[in-house]
Amino acid sequence: MKTPLQTKRLSLIPATREILEADLNDREQLSSLLDATIPAGWPQPLMDEGVIREFLRMMKDPAEPLFAAWYWVLDDTATGTGILIGNGGILSAEGHPNTAVLGYSVLEEFWNRGYATEAVGALIPVIFSLPGIRGIIATTYPHLTASIRVLEKNGFVRTDEVPSGVGAEEGTICYLREKQGPVSGRE
Repeated sequence: MKTPLQTKRLSLIPATREILEADLNDREQLSSLLDATIPAGWPQPLMDEGVIREFLRMMKDPAEPLFAAWYWVLDDTATGTGILIGNGGILSAEGHPNTAVLGYSVLEEFWNRGYATEAVGALIPVIFSLPGIRGIIATTYPHLTASIRVLEKNGFVRTDEVPSGVGAEEGTICYLREKQGPVSGRE
């Protein structure tokens, strides 16, 4: 998962140790590594220093084999540059070995333009290409209707089976997307 993904309007750049450390310590270096302008509002409220440090820990933890994250860069065709607008990633679902937990966030100034729907749509086939993954879960709060729309537009359905662990904060609701098609011997 070290290859960037390209959508119609976005470049999804895999988070590396260098990128995560730059996100913590050096905005100019982050801008250079992503080849993107970093908006004043970066990082998003839920993407604080503690979260980035946890990402760095998970990246080298063999007990967290699914961890992967991408920085979402809007391709500005007018200027030929990019603008960092959000990020998203996955980790293992505690107690659910064939399931990945998806999380994502977009800077508020870029909400309601379809970017999260586009990025999540690009990540789904990548996630399902991982050996053994049969489901993707995502949690959100019931009042975050835009986040719910992102999930529903990408084929997620609400489920009462809320997992424990990361992302399952009190008051959240859970959505599930199951892999379609036959199960092969590799899965």
